[in-house]
Amino acid sequence: MATNQGVVGSIPASRTIYIYMSKAFTRESDKDDEDEDSSPSLPNGSKNYITPHGYAHMRHELLQLIDDERPKVVEIVHWAASNGDRSENGDYIYGKKRLREIDRRIRFLTKRLEIAVVSDPCVHFGGDQVFFGATVTYEDQLGSTNTITILGIDEADSLNGQVSWVSPIAQALLKAHVGDVVKLQTPKGLIEIEVLKVAYPSPQDKP
Repeated sequence: MATNQGVVGSIPASRTIYIYMSKAFTRESDKDDEDEDSSPSLPNGSKNYITPHGYAHMRHELLQLIDDERPKVVEIVHWAASNGDRSENGDYIYGKKRLREIDRRIRFLTKRLEIAVVSDPCVHFGGDQVFFGATVTYEDQLGSTNTITILGIDEADSLNGQVSWVSPIAQALLKAHVGDVVKLQTPKGLIEIEVLKVAYPSPQDKP
């Protein structure tokens, strides 16, 4: 894991080894292949920026899958396998499917966390320039006002007004100051937007 403007604990090496060995427990035939996680992919050459909160959340999910959910499903599969014909054993079939899903997610989380560049937006608290982690209020040329928070590709939730730092709106706003007017390419053409406000989380709000 790379770091930038903040450091978060890394994944224990022993658990990383366990993750890659775990595929042997779920693979029965060549058709049981491990499709990659359907989450957005990083643009070529881009760093995987993420906030400390986002990194901690992904790491928590990874360790919960390894330490809790996967062992439970493995136990169910072993129990179901001892109950006769596997081809008609619903518990066995579902358990194997769920194991593949878990292992696929574990591999994805491991890879993304290994290349994560943790950037703490608190270091910009009080500033008026748009950097990673900023919450930006802007107005378009029609007078419509919107507020977004620029986060990592693995943590941004559009339903909560969050956008990835590689999104067109984030790319248009990054490095701009309050009062700047920037151009944004949209499906309907090029528009201008003005930065009205820039805010960052306070260092005092950190857990």
